[in-house]
Amino acid sequence: MTEQVRRLAAALAGGPGESPAAEARILLAHVLGTEPARLITAAAPDAAQRARLDELVARRLTGVPIQHLTGEAYFRRIRLAIGPGAFIPRPETEVLTGWAVERLTTMIARGTQTPVVVELGTGSGAIAAALADEVPGARIHAVELSDDALAWAARNLAGTGVDLRHGDLADAFGDLDGEVDLVIANPPYIPLEHWAGVPAEVREHDPDLALFSGPDGLVAMRAVADTARRLLRPGAMVGAEHADVQGESAPAVFVGAGFDDVVDHPDLAGRPRFVTARRPGGGGPRSGRMER
Repeated sequence: MTEQVRRLAAALAGGPGESPAAEARILLAHVLGTEPARLITAAAPDAAQRARLDELVARRLTGVPIQHLTGEAYFRRIRLAIGPGAFIPRPETEVLTGWAVERLTTMIARGTQTPVVVELGTGSGAIAAALADEVPGARIHAVELSDDALAWAARNLAGTGVDLRHGDLADAFGDLDGEVDLVIANPPYIPLEHWAGVPAEVREHDPDLALFSGPDGLVAMRAVADTARRLLRPGAMVGAEHADVQGESAPAVFVGAGFDDVVDHPDLAGRPRFVTARRPGGGGPRSGRMER
């Protein structure tokens, strides 16, 4: 099996991926119907499977995302169905989700029964599904505007108990105003003028609605801040992902919206990645405060 991985990795070396060996293991496991970690005990591919692998490699070399080739993506502890029309979840977003898991777990431990969570712009449903998996005591709501992404989210959230709705994050969940314990979002944040600089694999396969957000990349972030302020209980918190170059501008959105305890957080590579903020009231820190 090691030789098969080497053969595939060599073929993938000229493609868009950063780790041909890892992609080789993913494709081989997919075709063999197993997990990458179990390849060592798997049978060698037969002629039909080798032909299928060659076909997948050829498509990968044209820039088709590995997740679209396998029809799945991994996010924290879960496996998601994924394909055209939905934003492919990134590892960076797992850090934001981990913040939410820790906060909700602490709330439950301190006596909050069934904390209410809203995800704004759920895409494939990755964050909502992960929260449902890791914090089963929470009541989770999610909204998505895109018809295509909503279909993937419905598939991934089936059986999780998540309340999935179709709509715009800017005016979603009017029935929950002032009742939400945590809002989380990974909104689009690329400025429109940066379109040409986005990698072709992303530009051609992730939906524009999930990528671009006005001339400064912060149009959706402002909507998240406004909606979060409407939805959250006094003292409750919002967390939102942003581009690594928005470590000052994204927090400034929440300061400008009158949030307290505005803090920016790094991803695993140490780059600015998401902002958290608290709705005024409920004994939280001072209004407009921004921490580093």
